[in-house]
Amino acid sequence: MPPAKPPAVRMSDTEIARVQMYLRKTLGNPKIVIEAPAKAGQSAEVTVDGEFFGTLNRDEDEGEISYALNVVILEEDLPEPPAPPRR
Repeated sequence: MPPAKPPAVRMSDTEIARVQMYLRKTLGNPKIVIEAPAKAGQSAEVTVDGEFFGTLNRDEDEGEISYALNVVILEEDLPEPPAPPRR
């Protein structure tokens, strides 16, 4: 039987602020905002200038905490592909 997984922990306001500062600095965009999840164990929503960008998850394994950013890119938001080179 696998060991029981510890109960989900809600991200604290301090954690959210620290990750938000990190993402703003690393990605060079001060318009990144992380919205706290409603319940423990849920993903936080990440927006850029008010537009949904992705989700943020907190993970704790053997006492180490990490955060995973999942970026969502809709095909309809992509630019048109470049024209093929002429031969």
